[in-house]
Parts: sequence; C-alpha cells; structure tokens
Amino acid sequence: MVEGDLAIKVRMLFFGPLAESMGQREIEVALLQGSTARDLIDRFRLTPMLESGLRVAIDGVVGADLDADLADASEIAFLPPVSGG
Repeated sequence: MVEGDLAIKVRMLFFGPLAESMGQREIEVALLQGSTARDLIDRFRLTPMLESGLRVAIDGVVGADLDADLADASEIAFLPPVSGG
C-alpha cells in the first residue's frame, strides 16, 4: 500500500471443510478502501468453490452483492454448500 491510501480491515470466516483446507477458521485482512468481496475471492483463489456452491455472507447477509465496496470491520463468511436429504 502506498502512504496516504486509505486501508480497511475485514475478517474472513471459514466454515466446514473450507476451514480445514485454509488451515484456520478466521483471517483478518487489510485491504484498500474500495475493495470488494470478489477481490478477496480472487486473492484467496476461491472462485472454483464459488462456482460449485460456496455461499458468501457479508455482515450476516447471505447473497449480498460481491461487487459492493466492503466497509471497515466487515465480516465475510464463506459457507460450504449444504447437503441434505
């Protein structure tokens, strides 16, 4: 980041098998203001999982706009597909 750029911090939460594959359930990430959840998905290479049913909740809202700017202290939860029968 360049001095003078505004930064935000967000928390990424992982559940189920994704927490195991990431090696942790929670990561705090510093981002430039104006970053989106899609930026995080790209940065952590989660796009293939998104395409196979991974759901994303932003500040508790499942299905929130992944291209909307994140706010400082936002919480982005990555929820694995629910299987049932």
